[in-house]
Amino acid sequence: MAPEHKLSRLKKILSKMGSLLLAYSGGCDSTFLLQVAKETLPDKVLAVTADSPTYPTEELAFSKQMVRNLKVRHLVIKTQELKNKQFLKNPTRRCYFCKKELFGRLNKIARKNNIDFVIDATNYSDRQDFRPGNLAKKEMRVRSPLEEAGLTKDDIRKLSKKLGIPTWNKPSLACLASRIPYGTAINKKILSQINRSEDFIRGMGFREVRLRHYNGLARIEVAKEDIPRLINKRRLIIDRLKKLGYNYVTVDLEGYRTGSLNLGRQR
Repeated sequence: MAPEHKLSRLKKILSKMGSLLLAYSGGCDSTFLLQVAKETLPDKVLAVTADSPTYPTEELAFSKQMVRNLKVRHLVIKTQELKNKQFLKNPTRRCYFCKKELFGRLNKIARKNNIDFVIDATNYSDRQDFRPGNLAKKEMRVRSPLEEAGLTKDDIRKLSKKLGIPTWNKPSLACLASRIPYGTAINKKILSQINRSEDFIRGMGFREVRLRHYNGLARIEVAKEDIPRLINKRRLIIDRLKKLGYNYVTVDLEGYRTGSLNLGRQR
């Protein structure tokens, strides 16, 4: 089915909702969904963004700016997943505890504001990934209109570009906890260490950056074509990351790919 037909299906799904609260991260998918929702249900949309040490700091400012541009009601909340001992242990079901905290908060806000539905920006392509947070979504009755409409990541990027949405080519986002191997305890210090390291590398002109954290070792992923340029800047990167607490700095020669910490894991 052509992306345009899926977009029409999305608009029909949204129009039947009446009013909605969107978990808004500022990424490609959620920005596309926010704009379509705004066009479909004017004045019936509330965007809510989580402010947490598990999310890159620059994304909050970006989210605020995008919502202002779209003239949508916006609420920023501080989530408390770092107070959950089960989350901090970093089991394979880590995302379940994070999403349960988030969606639980969003449901309360929706009820308080008489909003009919809570939605997120999960797309059809996400079904191929390991997402334990989907159980929390099901338990909290959160809907995913992009997935329901059959819109893939590629569809969303193409449609976003056609509609002039600036996030059409924005790199994929993921919470900072996803950089830490399962079983390694999570804390604010590690999350800040990862965030500051990625900020530094991104500031050198690398668009896609993941720093996989292994206690004193950092494994850097960038796009394959950027690896030679990253290696040319190794001295600056090594110096900075050692100041941030890493003893060893390595480059993943396979390049950036989503979910690399899940490789080889039994689902």
